[in-house]
Amino acid sequence: MDPETGFPVTHTTTTTTTSTSVVTTLRFDPTYTRSLPGTLKCAQMVLNLIGFICVAVARYSTWTVASWFSFVAMGGLFITLFLFVFFLYHIIEKLYFIPWLLVEWVYCALWTFFYFTAATACASYGGYDSAFAAAAFFGYVAMLLYGFDAYLKYISWRAGEIAQGDRIVNKTTTTTSSPAAY
Repeated sequence: MDPETGFPVTHTTTTTTTSTSVVTTLRFDPTYTRSLPGTLKCAQMVLNLIGFICVAVARYSTWTVASWFSFVAMGGLFITLFLFVFFLYHIIEKLYFIPWLLVEWVYCALWTFFYFTAATACASYGGYDSAFAAAAFFGYVAMLLYGFDAYLKYISWRAGEIAQGDRIVNKTTTTTSSPAAY
């Protein structure tokens, strides 16, 4: 600070520029299946299908608990398959204006809760039929995977990332000195 006037001698200005780069052409990307999000989606789809099969072959497959688990498993399978195809063919980049990380975070968090309730309900009926116990096991594993996926999506969303494509952040800092006081 300038002791005579009380004004600062220098000031710093920081300018942050963000640019998003996406390729909006549709293309098949087999490397997505080997990425962490792709692997999680594949595992979730497999667990959804196995859990559904366990409940479908149960002796008491018409009970309400089986219907709820079937809804959760098949809903999870179809929505996850839909998202998997969108990422695999880069349709997500074509629809970059949709906040996909937020959408996926809400979906994964919701399905984590749904699987917790469905697997717990099946576990409570595991004594009646071992198929319910098996469905509960696969339901809890699916719950953990959806929960981990929700955590990853939340972290990415809070960091300002986009679902597919590149976001480039440039930060420029300038320092300006004021002339001496009169």
